[in-house]
Amino acid sequence: MTSAAKTRTATLVGASAVLMWGLLALLTTLSGQVPPFLLAALSFGIATLFVSVKWLVRGDNILAHLRQPLGAWVLSVSGLFGYHFFYFMALRNAPPVEAGLIAYMWPLLIVLFSALLPGEKLRWHHLAGALAGLGGAVLLITRGEGLDGFKPEFALGFMMAGCCAFFWSGYSVLNRRFSHVPTDAVGGFCAATAVLAAFAHIMFETTVWPADAGEWLAVAGLGLLPVGLAFFTWDYGTKHGDIRVLGAFSYAAPLISTVLLIAFGKGDATWAVAAGCVLIIGGAVLAAREMLFGRRTEHA
Repeated sequence: MTSAAKTRTATLVGASAVLMWGLLALLTTLSGQVPPFLLAALSFGIATLFVSVKWLVRGDNILAHLRQPLGAWVLSVSGLFGYHFFYFMALRNAPPVEAGLIAYMWPLLIVLFSALLPGEKLRWHHLAGALAGLGGAVLLITRGEGLDGFKPEFALGFMMAGCCAFFWSGYSVLNRRFSHVPTDAVGGFCAATAVLAAFAHIMFETTVWPADAGEWLAVAGLGLLPVGLAFFTWDYGTKHGDIRVLGAFSYAAPLISTVLLIAFGKGDATWAVAAGCVLIIGGAVLAAREMLFGRRTEHA
């Protein structure tokens, strides 16, 4: 397999995480009133159980997966823990559609931050695609009403959502520095995140367990997909794929998230939603044109 083919394959693997993250907002809202730290502890605990079973079945040396550079541990645990704490806080303190879309500003930041990586070059279609996706997200957030669509009582939730964007974009771009760290190490990072979240829950929160089987299923779904498998595919994609394409393609996540929230009665279908979705899809296709249609030879 050529280097270009390997990069394309890794990019597609990373893109599968975006599809799973489209479920994050819906599953979070369906998890009931479980406080943010406890929800993070439960979700990452399930993810840890999932990867532990995989290691045992394959007969892996678990300690080998855990012996990773300190920098990789600090970056990964802070990225996983920080993003999900702020995300769960955002959806507890603001309408899920708006909060989720603000949190999904991280794809734009990834595309822009990636220009700072050694050997990377930001091309016009990456920037244009990211800006189109940003325009779609803004239109969805404001519901086409401009500043009148902003509700001060949701300011805390919106601020938490903004922190999500910076945490995850920073993690995703800096993760390229640890391309030598195997993807299986994410299992250890999930375990550390679960323990950290559990301690934070004990110290700062009142325990509220899922109220019924439906809420427990939502928590299990979080741990298996958007807070589980997605991190492994994203880790591989950001380390070995085209991070600019992944950043722009990630605008599909708010599209999927918004459609699902509306379908389950957690939001309203409006013209702004339709127009925003068109901009998001169009921007993702434009930014990802090299992966979809191949790179054309550029002339000086």
